[in-house]
Amino acid sequence: MGQILFSAAHKSSGKTIVTTGICAALRAQNKVVQPFKKGPDYIDPMWLATASQRNCYNLDFWTQSNQEILELFHSKSIDADISIIEANKGLYDGLALDGSNSNAALAKLLKSPVILVLDCRGTIRGIAPLLLGYQQFDTEVNIKGVILNFVGGDRHEKKLRQVVEHYTNLKVLGAIRRDDALTLEERYLGLIPSNEDALANKKTQSLANIVGSQVDLDALMEISTPIPPVHITSKKIHASFDLRIGYAKDRAFGFYYPDDLENFQQLGATLVPFDTLNDKDLPNVDAIFIGGGFPEKCMQALEDNQSMRMQINNALTQGLPAYAECGGLMYLCNNIEYQGNRAAMTGIINADCIMTPTPQGRGYIQFKENQHAFWPSSPSSPINAHEFHYSHLSGLDQDSTLVFDVTRGSGIQNKQDGIRIHNTLACYAHQRHSVHNPWILQFLSFIESCQSKQA
Repeated sequence: MGQILFSAAHKSSGKTIVTTGICAALRAQNKVVQPFKKGPDYIDPMWLATASQRNCYNLDFWTQSNQEILELFHSKSIDADISIIEANKGLYDGLALDGSNSNAALAKLLKSPVILVLDCRGTIRGIAPLLLGYQQFDTEVNIKGVILNFVGGDRHEKKLRQVVEHYTNLKVLGAIRRDDALTLEERYLGLIPSNEDALANKKTQSLANIVGSQVDLDALMEISTPIPPVHITSKKIHASFDLRIGYAKDRAFGFYYPDDLENFQQLGATLVPFDTLNDKDLPNVDAIFIGGGFPEKCMQALEDNQSMRMQINNALTQGLPAYAECGGLMYLCNNIEYQGNRAAMTGIINADCIMTPTPQGRGYIQFKENQHAFWPSSPSSPINAHEFHYSHLSGLDQDSTLVFDVTRGSGIQNKQDGIRIHNTLACYAHQRHSVHNPWILQFLSFIESCQSKQA
């Protein structure tokens, strides 16, 4: 069980492409590769999962305690040859001034060596003070090597290697040339999700061939360090819910934390996937969960599947419990308006969802449940989550019941989030199941209470 954390000096250094290519290249060598992503991202983990053919798990100081991060990392790495963690933004970037939630802090917590992916466009000797500064800024961070990215040619590569070898003690593990094939389509400041791309597997194979031929994979494996043992302190929840939970899984909706889905199953629930674009009938379930995604990119197909829209409307109107996040919230509105087009959705929420060219909510969010909360919980405890949406709701009734008071972030309107309609909760916030916020346990308990009232 080895581990390496891939980071960079700054955002947009090509780190995700390189990391995805390395995961795919190692897998092509029949290595068992376990990917992780630092932060709350959904899209990069989907590509890392495609490349490794294993679920990619998020490690996030905002929603998890240090102990939860350690336990998750250890438990998912135990049968892998190597665990690869992709950082977000730059190595020392994070919310806290003291760096306590930075990528560097994660590397120290996990005791993982760091490889820097450097954007070498327009620079040669200038990478030396950058590397020296990164090493000296926090000597407890174990920076072991560098991958030179966006290299212009043989001459550029030779000079860059000479600079690194002359001024630093770091090993150059690869030099990746500028190549149009080393791109993945982007949207909203991030990659297109792999679940929307029919050629995702082919593209990761291409990345494996290109990156794998320009990076010393054997040296990477040698640099990787053993994962220290972890003392398990988290208490398991002894509860079992004999419930069937339908969840939307298709091109429009695919943003789910894999460990959250696993938590449903560990609590006894059966997950039943359904396709909002192609399935004509809602499966026989006790509740539904519609996660995030980009429904505006599929809105005509969503509108065309009138049977599914009407069945969801009828089921939720009649009291079937439901939980929807971001893209799921959009799908529950009357319509989505995007780039001059308009398409009908399920109509549970009496408002239109309007797409805009700029973010309406972006980053970490924190909220408290107010007196209108209807899931069993502790309303006084703040909940940490994240939001990322380019849409807002238009025409929402002013007397709508919103159950979250937002203390950081945007939410739906007026620093509130979480619309309560019938037995449905819909919000822009993306929640993460944790010891501090056991939302899946609360949702399942709410479903059971609804069934008890109907009995």
